[in-house]
Amino acid sequence: MTELLSDTGRKTMIAPLLANGWAMAEGRDAICKTFVFDDFTQAFAFMTRAALWAEKWDHHPEWSNVYKTVSVVLTTHDVGGLSVLDAKLARKMDQLLAV
Repeated sequence: MTELLSDTGRKTMIAPLLANGWAMAEGRDAICKTFVFDDFTQAFAFMTRAALWAEKWDHHPEWSNVYKTVSVVLTTHDVGGLSVLDAKLARKMDQLLAV
């Protein structure tokens, strides 16, 4: 079962994400990032690629899409905060930008 990240886990897994454009969500134990693309098609394609990984890992983001902008919040609801799944999906989303 997934568990909340320890202080050590946060330093090793979340801190690098914060240095790469992710931020702590205000008022909750979650990370967030806004991705901006050239157009709607690119934004939707990114969401589609990310959705395949989210489904594979059974860990689904809170996200929204307005035209070329995708806003993402990651947290693990089952444990009430950040887990390794959030760090894993955030890293994958960053990798998908290069595709």
